[in-house]
Amino acid sequence: MSSTTHEAHHGHDDHHHAPYGITRWLFTTNHKDLGVLYMTFGLLMFFIGGAMAMVIRAELFQPGYNLVDPYFFNQMTTMHALVMIFGAVMPALTGLANWLVPVQIGAPDMALPRVNNWAFWLLPAGFVLLLATLFMPGGGPAAGWTMYPPLVLQLGDAFPFLIFAVHILGISSIMGSINIVATILNMRAPGMTLMKMPLFVWTWLITGFLMIAVMPVLAGAVTMLLTDQYFGTSFFDAAGGGDPVMFQHIFWFFGHPEVYILILPAFGIVSAILPTFSRKPLFGYSSMVYATAAIAFLSFIVWAHHMFTVGLPLAGQLFFMFATMLVAVPTGVKIFNWMATMWRGSMSFETPMLFAIAFVILFTVGGLSGVMLALAPVDLQYHDTYFVVAHFHYVLVSGTVFAIMAGVYYWLPKWTGHMYDERLGKWHFWVSTISVNVLFFPQHFLGLAGMPRRIPDYALQFAEFNMISSIGGFVFGFSQLLFVWIIIKCVRGGEKASDQVWDGAQGLEWTLPSPAPYHSFETPPVVR
Repeated sequence: MSSTTHEAHHGHDDHHHAPYGITRWLFTTNHKDLGVLYMTFGLLMFFIGGAMAMVIRAELFQPGYNLVDPYFFNQMTTMHALVMIFGAVMPALTGLANWLVPVQIGAPDMALPRVNNWAFWLLPAGFVLLLATLFMPGGGPAAGWTMYPPLVLQLGDAFPFLIFAVHILGISSIMGSINIVATILNMRAPGMTLMKMPLFVWTWLITGFLMIAVMPVLAGAVTMLLTDQYFGTSFFDAAGGGDPVMFQHIFWFFGHPEVYILILPAFGIVSAILPTFSRKPLFGYSSMVYATAAIAFLSFIVWAHHMFTVGLPLAGQLFFMFATMLVAVPTGVKIFNWMATMWRGSMSFETPMLFAIAFVILFTVGGLSGVMLALAPVDLQYHDTYFVVAHFHYVLVSGTVFAIMAGVYYWLPKWTGHMYDERLGKWHFWVSTISVNVLFFPQHFLGLAGMPRRIPDYALQFAEFNMISSIGGFVFGFSQLLFVWIIIKCVRGGEKASDQVWDGAQGLEWTLPSPAPYHSFETPPVVR
């Protein structure tokens, strides 16, 4: 966008007249309130899922059965994944979208405000059901987040609650993504063409379509599980003529694009932050848009690289191997463009920039181990080992979670009207970055040496790396309490933030006062 004219938007100070009390939060249709609710819920679930990870790392601190029985350990690994993916990361990203998409495109609110409210409140309902399974006879789900039959069908009373919870969370995601797509396509300010949209909005437009496409696939798969269990069908029962491997095909047709649902918005966040603190425009904007679309398209044709060990025909293995490696091309375009954006820029290193740079480096590490996993002949060695655990945690923790943290630091002054404590923010960054590498990097070696994932005990040769990994896990977990304290401190007060907040920041959100008024753009700004 070459320049923007922000016409008078009434109500600059009408945040003083916002509704108050519990009913404001229960019945709100305001996109900023719902953004706050989504992000608060995501933070709460981050700590619940993190506590489960602490149980896992405490059990693995030493070889032998030390703290919990193996069945409960398996429940923790399963629930940790479900809570982190559907409870922490997706709601946090959706919260950022709720808050930022309307103000970045100059809209007064989301296109479907009441749907927005319902989409949020389905989330706590779904997670009450899911977490309640831990207290049911037979315990919670323990078959991994992939819910492979026939193992998942051996679950006790919790099985129908698990399926129902997945359905509710899926409905919430579809409602939220329809709303985001409708908002972006219909409510852009005059003059804001698609190719003038901020990259964060672009990544969410593509992510929205991805969610609408794949969530019903997951719903279909788990419904087939339900009918196998209670209505006498045999979709996945070999004894009745079904095929358990068919579930894997259906699940991963959802599951692989899901990975990109979690990472594409993170690309958008980093693409907003790096130009700001480099004081340069984003290098290759158009190619970043096309690369995002290419990654999304390729995500639909690579699902079987999760299944190299199930006995695919050779032609199938070759197709999925080369298709998966092709994803590295548009991803490489993005990494190159981020580096070119920083090249010879007037860089400064505030906390959001530090997290964004760490994202680029550590996500690249995760991407490279992904290329290794894409090789069908060697995947037989890596499959279901800790190498896979290290790979996807580098992508999703030091990738997506770091990008979310970068985004929170970047936009927090705009949300609260106060600057956060920069000194504490840098402490949070350094402790998180060092500990996350101590946590996950040794897991590459554990996996290469053959330690399987999802086991509560292991051979003595893996003891030292597991101990180091667990220490890193505890430090990373406790350091996130500092993140919460920094946010609380910023909400309660501090140095007043200017409207622009950051020197090089571009975009309509920075034309609003800090904090942004309750109703942002009652008169649409004109984009030139």
